[in-house]
Amino acid sequence: MSVEIRSVINGSPVSGKGIKPGDVLVTVNGHEIEDVLDYMFYSSERIVKIGVISNGEKKTFTVRKNEYDDLGLEFETFLMDKKQSCCNKCIFCFIDQMPPGMRETLYFKDDDARLSFLQGNYVTLTNLDQKDIDRIIKMKLAINISVHTTNPELRCMMMNNRFAGEKLDYLRQFAEAGISMNCQIVLCPGINDGAELERTLADLGKLMPNIQSIAVVPVGLTKFREGLYPLTLFDREGAGKTIDLIEKFQKDFLEKYDTRLVFPADEFYITAERELPPAEFYEDYSQYENGVGMMRSLIDEFENAAEDAENVGNSDVSIVTGELAYKFIAEMVEKVREKWHNINCRVYKIRNDFFGETITVTGLITARDIIEQLKDKPLGDTLLISSSMIKADEDIFLDDLSINDVENALGVKIRKVSNDGYELFDAITGN
Repeated sequence: MSVEIRSVINGSPVSGKGIKPGDVLVTVNGHEIEDVLDYMFYSSERIVKIGVISNGEKKTFTVRKNEYDDLGLEFETFLMDKKQSCCNKCIFCFIDQMPPGMRETLYFKDDDARLSFLQGNYVTLTNLDQKDIDRIIKMKLAINISVHTTNPELRCMMMNNRFAGEKLDYLRQFAEAGISMNCQIVLCPGINDGAELERTLADLGKLMPNIQSIAVVPVGLTKFREGLYPLTLFDREGAGKTIDLIEKFQKDFLEKYDTRLVFPADEFYITAERELPPAEFYEDYSQYENGVGMMRSLIDEFENAAEDAENVGNSDVSIVTGELAYKFIAEMVEKVREKWHNINCRVYKIRNDFFGETITVTGLITARDIIEQLKDKPLGDTLLISSSMIKADEDIFLDDLSINDVENALGVKIRKVSNDGYELFDAITGN
């Protein structure tokens, strides 16, 4: 594949070499370029020969640079071609449970292995063939994999893809080649939990030491499930049994490999009404983005910030949070108010009417629910919201209302706060 060069970054290694926008990149160090992975891999050397077609003429340019420095070429898309969409129809897919009428990008099902290496996305492997696997092994790339089950027949059923089971062999190939893998299991009661989860964890344990971590995450169900596979949520007893099963494997893995390896998401502990484990339980927080240890990290950071602080100014703020985190946020705020009486902070639990009350995470709260549930409430000078509610590159919520819309509706200034205890403490205390 060849790809048109959109621009050349000024001051980059290729700047001033004669390559210009509109030229077509064909080869790097003699290798044809399919996408951004080839481009990055073959251009990592100190001396790079770039083959382009310029005005119909083939040209080669030699560039000297520091090893791994970017050449400085930009293309129409980051991946140098289109993002690959998912070819599965998983029984638990959250996108299939989205309400109609939302922005188009929210309905795109991403399953692009290149984004696993570049941005940490999890992929099912069903989009890959042997050529792709060979390339990953050649480039020695780490990969994040949505496994869900190692039972081939069950995996085909859960993903509604007749090839999903045979793709599990790629895990073996990666392990034999020394490729590092992080794994994810979305757990559905009565489907892939219990004995099936035991099988999956035992199978993944056989691939050590190349499995770096495994996250077990409970299925999320919205109110928009008409016509979809019948699923249920974990209750207190089911969540507790899952934790017990996982802790049994953790003990075994810790003895064999010096790592717990597999970790339940925070939601399991909250649903089971159990204490969150201490920080050392989560080791290096390798599955943080999957909601594993996120609450423990936030609490510890917040308490450290409060312990280090001496004096704080007057503050009058409010916080919005989902039901899952409400108890913990409220307890953290209460400790601050007990220590500093000049801090006035209210914590509001937002019920998710948009997706349904079974959705309790903070990141899926919408602007309309905030406005409707807080319109008659005292809010103080500032309303603190989690940055996870907001689109990464634009200040809009999932329902396409903006931060400015909420500020105007409620008559209060909004401050975004990341999932960082130090930042949350500063926001509450007015720093």
